[in-house]
Amino acid sequence: RVRGYELDSNGHVNNAVYLNWAEEIAMLHAEAAGYGREWSLAHDGTWVVHHADITWRRPALPGDEVIVFVKVESIRGARGIRRTQIIRAADDELLAVLLVEWAWVRISDGRPARVPRELVELVERAQKRDLAPN
Repeated sequence: RVRGYELDSNGHVNNAVYLNWAEEIAMLHAEAAGYGREWSLAHDGTWVVHHADITWRRPALPGDEVIVFVKVESIRGARGIRRTQIIRAADDELLAVLLVEWAWVRISDGRPARVPRELVELVERAQKRDLAPN
């Protein structure tokens, strides 16, 4: 649910909040899949946002309940891309779409590094399932 402190001077959700929601769902998604903080630390890495493209369609307003969907689009080299869609629950109106590019960096020195193969293979298997005919 949209909270009062997320609003801007125009009375709708501040643009930056959409990126906060995308980051939160990315963390929850990774944890649920077993590749969250503990797994990352065990592999001397962490994800940081490298670039974000946001397309706003409609504003989220005070009291709106939103549904946030996320999907890993790709992982290659030191980069991963997630697509996040934010939808108003009351009428299924698409409010925003975010393409967020994440960089996998080594904790030891903060430099970009290749994403661990285990995670790359997990994403590849998921993409094959998504493309399989029903």
